[in-house]
Amino acid sequence: MIRASDLEEVEFTDPTTVRLISTAYIDEPAMAPLADDEDDLAILEQIEGFTSARRTVTLPVPGGLDPAELLTEAAGYGWTYVNAAFCYTKATGNRFNGPERGAWYASYGENSIETAQTEVAWHLTRELEATGIYENITAYRELLAGFTTRLHDLNGGAGEDALSPDTAVAYPAGQTLAQDVLGSGGNGLLYPSTRHDGGQCLVALRPHLVQNVRQGDTWTFEWAGEPIPSISKE
Repeated sequence: MIRASDLEEVEFTDPTTVRLISTAYIDEPAMAPLADDEDDLAILEQIEGFTSARRTVTLPVPGGLDPAELLTEAAGYGWTYVNAAFCYTKATGNRFNGPERGAWYASYGENSIETAQTEVAWHLTRELEATGIYENITAYRELLAGFTTRLHDLNGGAGEDALSPDTAVAYPAGQTLAQDVLGSGGNGLLYPSTRHDGGQCLVALRPHLVQNVRQGDTWTFEWAGEPIPSISKE
C-alpha cells in the first residue's frame, strides 16, 4: 500500500479553489441589508456577534481532531465553514478522511467549477439512487478559498487504490494514506478527480491551511426522474 514517503511533496499556490456546499448551510449575514459596503458589513457583523447565538454554536468535535486546531473568528470570513468541514463527518468517512476527523475538499485548475459540479452531482445522485427516486432540487453555493502550502501529489499514476471509482476500495486505502500524511507532518493531497475526466482536486487535512474564504456563484441542481441532473446558474 502506498505511503506518504512514496509521494512527492510539492509547493501549491492557488487563490481560487472551489468547494460547493448546499445553500441550506450558508449563513447569510443578518446585517447585510443595513450595510452600504463590505467594510460597513464587517463592523455590523462584529456588533451582532456580541449577542448572536448563531456565533456561539458548539461543534461536535470528533475524536481525531484537537479542538485547538479549529479556527477562530480572527481567521476572517468563512472560519465557521472550515470548522464545520472538519467537525461534521460521515460514518463511512470520505476518500481521504475517516469518521474521526473531517477535511476540506476542493477543486482547482481551469475547469475547477465543472469538476466541483461533477463531484457533487455524483454523490447526491448516489443518495437518490438509494431511494430509487430521482426527484430533487438543491442549490449549491461556491466557496472560494486560497492555498499556499506544501501538499503530497497523487498525480502521475500513484495510489491507484486510493483513486479507485469504487468507494469500497478507495475509501479504506485513501483514509489510510491520509492518516500517514498527517502522521508524517504533511498537510494534504493533490489528486486527479475520479468523477470528472481531467479535473483536479485537493484535500486539506489541517484547518489553518484554508485561507481567504469567500462566496461565489450559486448553482441549482435538478433531478427530474433521471440520474443525471440539469445544472443552472442562479
